[in-house]
Amino acid sequence: MHKLSKTKLKSRTKKKTNPVLVETLNAAIKNPSWKEVSKLLSTPTRRYSSVNLFEIDKQTKAGDTVIIPGKVLSKGEMTKKVRICALSISEKAKEKLKPTKSEIVSILEEITKNKKAEGIKIIK
Repeated sequence: MHKLSKTKLKSRTKKKTNPVLVETLNAAIKNPSWKEVSKLLSTPTRRYSSVNLFEIDKQTKAGDTVIIPGKVLSKGEMTKKVRICALSISEKAKEKLKPTKSEIVSILEEITKNKKAEGIKIIK
């Protein structure tokens, strides 16, 4: 990804209408460790990724923390316990995640808990 200044990221934030997304973006911009996530979230909404459960399952190992800058969809199964941080998650995907006891949190929650962005894996 090309370089984006903090000023450019902030100006992109002004175009967003979702208050939760704006708050998440502001938190990510303030923390240099989360710069990659702030770049992904500042793009137009139509560019956000939709990731299915089988893709998350394939690209992670048990105990991973995964950031999805978009929506988690329900196609496939999860076989391991992971921590999923996404902007949104479909109801069917939530149901499929219950048996694995995977944790589902918002990206904002992860930014406030994990200031240094340690151990995160971005799947787009």
